Amino acid sequence: MSARSVRYYEEQGLLSADRSSGGQRQYTEYEVERVVFIQRMYAAGLSSRTIAQVMPCVESPGVENSDAALATLREERDKLDVHIGELLRTRDALDRLIEISEGYREQLVTGVPYDEAG
Repeated sequence: MSARSVRYYEEQGLLSADRSSGGQRQYTEYEVERVVFIQRMYAAGLSSRTIAQVMPCVESPGVENSDAALATLREERDKLDVHIGELLRTRDALDRLIEISEGYREQLVTGVPYDEAG
């Protein structure tokens, strides 16, 4: 974990730490686990705003907090599903372009006309 990441988490209100008399951050085991959780959420594509919305459930689990966190996480998952669909369509288009390009390249090498219809 970089110092820059820690500062960013603090700026976003996701993390706070006590300071030593020399001004160095001091973290408890809980805060280290919290950083790991935050990093996982960022890796999953969640924004700092979304992570902040989910953190109350992590810090103080309860029905009300859990319902709100679940709704937020489901919404993020749905957005991710849409994005995955877009990426798959883009990959399919690239695959088709590669196939056509390979066909025309083969035509240049062999002189045999390429048939795009397959």
